[in-house]
Amino acid sequence: MSICIAGKNIGINSPPFIIAEMSGNHNQSLERALKIVEVAAECGADAIKLQTYTADTMTLDVRGGSFEIEDKKSLWKGENLHQLFSKAYTPWEWHESIFKKAKEHGIICFSSPFDETAVDFLDSLNAPAFKIASFENNHTPLIRKAASKGKPIIISTGMADVGEISKAVKIVNSYTDQLILLKCTSNYPSQPTNANIRTIPHMKNLFKCEVGLSDHTMGIGVPVASVSLGATVIEKHFTLDRSEGGVDADFSMEPKELRSLVIESRRAWQAQGNIVYGPTQEEERSCIYRRSIYISSDIKKGEFFNEENIKIIRPGDGAPPDFYEFIIGTKSKKDYQKGTPFNIKDIFN
Repeated sequence: MSICIAGKNIGINSPPFIIAEMSGNHNQSLERALKIVEVAAECGADAIKLQTYTADTMTLDVRGGSFEIEDKKSLWKGENLHQLFSKAYTPWEWHESIFKKAKEHGIICFSSPFDETAVDFLDSLNAPAFKIASFENNHTPLIRKAASKGKPIIISTGMADVGEISKAVKIVNSYTDQLILLKCTSNYPSQPTNANIRTIPHMKNLFKCEVGLSDHTMGIGVPVASVSLGATVIEKHFTLDRSEGGVDADFSMEPKELRSLVIESRRAWQAQGNIVYGPTQEEERSCIYRRSIYISSDIKKGEFFNEENIKIIRPGDGAPPDFYEFIIGTKSKKDYQKGTPFNIKDIFN
């Protein structure tokens, strides 16, 4: 099944679809947000993705308990959920300007809606697709609302078991077949050892849809490797400069890394090729430098071929090495000069 988002085909016959995730890396500056769009386009990303929510559509303004992040390993340890989302959200009044900037620079713009009102809002901006985040992949009313618009749906599968993914897939498929699942590990940053990208071909076979990777590891090794396992979409968080800070900056790519990701992921896609044995068209020119049988010293008619006067050497325009043992001990039927490629027909003439 071929997926198309804003004119870009997504599938094994197309280069990986690269999504630069802005998230909260605008640091509450519209100017910075627009610059992120511009630079992502310059780096060669196919799409820039936003997150559309408010603190009140994400959580309650409550202190204490699970509303406080106490995980010692979390980048956001000590933060209150409502306060964190207030810092990280992208103001809805910015969206139109960001979409416009993306269009000017030839990069696709869409977003992750985090509640049903965000779906309607993004639809009013003609967003070409919807992305469901990992933490919302169990929010079945949201998935149903997004799918009901009939646009391509991308769902990150972080934390979800097979049953939960199946439920989401069933909902989407009741409205559209334009579905992409993303293998995802939802910790920030995540370690390559937790990426488990061997799941990608299994997921593709299990759910009969395109599968990509939403990656939170550092560097480009994991996403490039995922392409070799069939990933057709790669999503990575993107910022202008990690040193400038921000809620998601620590695990986000910088421009140089994004450029490398675009180049190397496409090389990995090109390298998959087809199942081929024997010389490729490009290799044909190299065949002349393979081993073959040559006359290694002058030989007179009637002399016997031996290990001193014929050798298996480069270049490759003599008889194949398979005939070497057969030739040894036979009698020469003509004179040979050193450096002459041996022709197996000479044995039988």
